Amino acid sequence: MPAVSKGDGMRGLAVFISDIRNCKSKEAEIKRINKELANIRSKFKGDKALDGYSKKKYVCKLLFIFLLGHDIDFGHMEAVNLLSSNKYTEKQIGYLFISVLVNSNSELIRLINNAIKNDLSSRNPTFMCLALHCIANVGSREMAEAFASEIPRILVAGDTMDSVKQSAALCLLRLYKTSPDLVLMGEWTSRVVHLLNDQHMGVVTAAISLITCLSQKNPDEFKTCVSLAVSRLSRIVSSASTDLQDYTYYFVPAPWLSCKLLRLLQCYPPPEDGAVKGRLVECLETILNKAQEPPKSKKVQHSNAKNAILFEAISLIIHYDSEPNLLVRACNQLGQFLQHRETNLRYLALESMCTLASSEFSHEAVKTHIETVINALKTERDVSVRQRAADLLYAMCDRSNAKQIVAEMLSYLETADYSIREEMVLKVAILAEKYAIDYSWYVDTILNLIRIAGDYVSEEVWYRVIQIVINRDDVQGYAAKTVFEALQAPACHENMVKVGGYILGEFGNLIAGDPRSSPLVQFNLLHSKFHLCSVPTRALLLSAYIKFINLFPETKATIQEVLRCDSQIRNSDVELQQRAVEYLKLSSIASTDVLATVLEEMPPFPERESSILAKLKKKKGPGAVSVTELEDSKREGGELNGGGDRGPDTAAMAASNTSTPSPSADLLGIRSAAPVGAAPSSAGSLLVDVFSEAGPTAPSAAVNDDGFLRFVCKNNGVLFENQLLQIGIKSEYRQNLGRMYLFYGNKTSVQFASFTTTVSCPGELQSQLNVQTKPVEPLVEGGAQIQQVLNIECLSDFSEAPLLNIKFRYGGALQNLTLKLPVTINKFFQPTEMSSHDFFQRWKQLSQPQQEAQKIFKANHSMDTEVLKAKLLGLGTALLDNVDPNPENYVCAGVIQTKSQQVGCLLRLEPNAQAQMYRLTLRCSKDSVSRRLCELLAQQF
Repeated sequence: MPAVSKGDGMRGLAVFISDIRNCKSKEAEIKRINKELANIRSKFKGDKALDGYSKKKYVCKLLFIFLLGHDIDFGHMEAVNLLSSNKYTEKQIGYLFISVLVNSNSELIRLINNAIKNDLSSRNPTFMCLALHCIANVGSREMAEAFASEIPRILVAGDTMDSVKQSAALCLLRLYKTSPDLVLMGEWTSRVVHLLNDQHMGVVTAAISLITCLSQKNPDEFKTCVSLAVSRLSRIVSSASTDLQDYTYYFVPAPWLSCKLLRLLQCYPPPEDGAVKGRLVECLETILNKAQEPPKSKKVQHSNAKNAILFEAISLIIHYDSEPNLLVRACNQLGQFLQHRETNLRYLALESMCTLASSEFSHEAVKTHIETVINALKTERDVSVRQRAADLLYAMCDRSNAKQIVAEMLSYLETADYSIREEMVLKVAILAEKYAIDYSWYVDTILNLIRIAGDYVSEEVWYRVIQIVINRDDVQGYAAKTVFEALQAPACHENMVKVGGYILGEFGNLIAGDPRSSPLVQFNLLHSKFHLCSVPTRALLLSAYIKFINLFPETKATIQEVLRCDSQIRNSDVELQQRAVEYLKLSSIASTDVLATVLEEMPPFPERESSILAKLKKKKGPGAVSVTELEDSKREGGELNGGGDRGPDTAAMAASNTSTPSPSADLLGIRSAAPVGAAPSSAGSLLVDVFSEAGPTAPSAAVNDDGFLRFVCKNNGVLFENQLLQIGIKSEYRQNLGRMYLFYGNKTSVQFASFTTTVSCPGELQSQLNVQTKPVEPLVEGGAQIQQVLNIECLSDFSEAPLLNIKFRYGGALQNLTLKLPVTINKFFQPTEMSSHDFFQRWKQLSQPQQEAQKIFKANHSMDTEVLKAKLLGLGTALLDNVDPNPENYVCAGVIQTKSQQVGCLLRLEPNAQAQMYRLTLRCSKDSVSRRLCELLAQQF
């Protein structure tokens, strides 16, 4: 940068700033500013032409006044005139003023662009850098349109100075982030990638930021950067701190560049080239080895730089998930950080280990640190670290340590911070259900949970324990005895009363033989809680009372007296009044046989899935991402669709023919009742018993597409489940490529033999979709889970789905199952951000009749705003805010990436809440895509 001469001191500016600082009041400041503005305005309008120095001084004063918070409505032209000066300081002030005060809609933008073009073509590196900085600072679409094609040429030109290349790379990155559709690398791609080999480390550092961003959007175009990045990383890692003197930070060679290189490699799968992969593994091992070396400096900057590289390396190891040795070493290194005195390191170590716990290679290594993590949960001062410790305990839990972890989490709940109690409750409930060794332990755990943190136990949790107790004959007596004892506590949470009312109403007869829990004692115990409860709980207790009349005829007179009192039959709440009147009448006029029929024991619940996992997912805790816990997503018509588990209530049986729906009809649960003939399975696993079906599945090759539509707007979940087999899916898509992980879980205790899977693309799909599969193990042990990886490439748009055929032998019988794999065209969407003007301009361009598909249909699910937004984002498009004139409408934009072409798509969803209807309109550059997307989406809302 040129030196500033004495004449550039701008004494007038210094005096003005001093005057402002010396002002005693706001009014005095405003008066001084107005005086100065009047002086500057008169100078600009005067007949005498101002020299460059004066213009610069006055423009600087205007800029200072603007930074003080005052509006500036003149001086822009004078700033533009400064751009044509040959003096650096004058040009610098001109660009500074424009960067801060000129917006993209200004009429001066053309003059500014011409001045920038002149500076870019001047070959003066200082002027070129100023121009590039201005383009990046403004970053408008107009700037991108004017210079997006020019900047790549400057970046890769052989005669461009290093400082200009750095500025050009970062400027191009800024334009790509604001207007990605205008920055088309094309012919420049390979030359930009080869900047990773540049001798100047500053150029490499700037270029890698650009390449990383471009790689995330267009991985195929930039995949050659992997080998170059590995090569550059290898040179840095193997170098001594003295080799890169200018880029060594506290004895750590080029730490920022190393982190950026490691982050770039996380955009790609492991290198296929054996030599490149071997070199990369060697780099990662070297980084792990250096972490064990004694520090070369006691300064915190040294340890920060060293650890930054280490954590990025561990993130890359986790991303690849293919090197068992590295994964275990990474786990051991993180384990050392768990007891580090630096809080941030402990937090990062816990967070990274949460991800490591989901890897089959490192799960056992993570479990060895369980005592340290439990200690962190108890003793950490920082609540965020304690939360990460709880997440890690959740992630490392399996059948071998479930009891210990659940006990520790329950113990911690008593003193846990209020901000994380709800999430902790959900995790304890999930672990207790998932890894229950016996049902009595599960019941004890949930009742303990209600006792300790009843305010944070959601309805999903106590609904779930009711369903499991109903479906298991062997636990009903124990549950009744346990809940009876829990209700005897002086202070009893309302959720405990709900569970107690339901279970005693159904199974109180199993403990009635003991004089200490005789029918009348049970009734009096429940009724002692009645006046302390809310209306929904009182309604449930009334249902329990009428069940008591059927179970224990000797309590009939006492209960009728309670129902007959004015506080019940004249209750101000219509639901309580109706129940009291109808139950009283039912108990008075119905014969014993009729009463026994109406109030018979609740039949087992049909196969259903827990909504607790879905609720935990919404909390977005790192511990909720384990691949083995995909059950949360398998529910058809689940929470996202406005459904979810409905609460069990004895009123479903007692009032099914005598009560009309009410505002609290959600408690009736009539739709939840199972067929009377349904019976629970006798298998040993808790989850198998709860989710079991009535009979074995007959071998069949008919295509099962029940779960297909549930995955249009999501990528993870359970695709299929019966009493033998559970199939889970986790998938990710980028551009026209996708990777799908299939998890086959044997739910029985018997081995699956001759287990084979085949993926086929019927008909035209063979030329539209390329699916490569890896073989699976032929034997699946009882209770085990195996994984299969599918690599998917979209060659052109398609409407059909690939088929997955599974064959295996179970107990000598051949099982044959064919499923539709949830690979739909929208999975290859790339979201596109657009302004309102651009959206409707493009909308008008796609005006041909065949390009539009429209459907008007009735809402199938709740019209909740957040649910709709979640589904539209799950579709893969960008949800555009403040675009449609009607704020109730939703508009989305995206580009479907296939190997052969790109298909632009615009979507408009118009809900009518009053009529419970939707109008869905899609316009795509290809008519077949419009029709297919319209068919898929109409079934999602």
